[in-house]
Amino acid sequence: MGNNLQQLYGNIDIYLFDQLLKGRFDSCTTVLDAGCGGGRNLVYFLNNGFEVYGIDQSAEAVEAVKQLSASLSPANPLDNFAVAPVEDLPFADAQFDVVICSAVLHFAQDAEHFDAMVRSLWRVLKPGGHFFARLASDIGIEDKVKPLGNFRYLLPDGSERFLVSEDVLMEYTDTLGGKLFEPLKTTNVQNLRCMTTWCMYKL
Repeated sequence: MGNNLQQLYGNIDIYLFDQLLKGRFDSCTTVLDAGCGGGRNLVYFLNNGFEVYGIDQSAEAVEAVKQLSASLSPANPLDNFAVAPVEDLPFADAQFDVVICSAVLHFAQDAEHFDAMVRSLWRVLKPGGHFFARLASDIGIEDKVKPLGNFRYLLPDGSERFLVSEDVLMEYTDTLGGKLFEPLKTTNVQNLRCMTTWCMYKL
């Protein structure tokens, strides 16, 4: 059973898997994973006939995801994968039905960089499309993180991250013209760090 699940879904983010189980992307055809790494969140989409795209700043990661795509979905063009930063995506406006950005946005250097990344992701999403992001937040550990300036914090686990609050995420949702299709959900890892799932429709 375990091997079969790996073949079907790969090492997918469990919260993205939750959206698949809920049928959120059943009517979608084009998917972008921004910060795709080796493609751990793309196995299901490659196995099920989606037109799959990915970017990463690591050339090694992009080469790995190209190999994954070639093995699982030979018809999916390898040119769909590129080395690029999230804040400067090499794609047309309103190109994708689904935009995934998992465990990437908290590497923003400051508020301006975060804003540029989010707006770039939003630009390439079609009206009616689905935006899925997981990112570090201060939700639930507000009194346990040390501010370093520019929305960067020292976390109890010793890492330094750009952290958002619930207010920041809700303000962006409204400003961008989005609507949550899932309530914000935050996982607290023993008060060492918190990861929030942010899911929006583009109205």
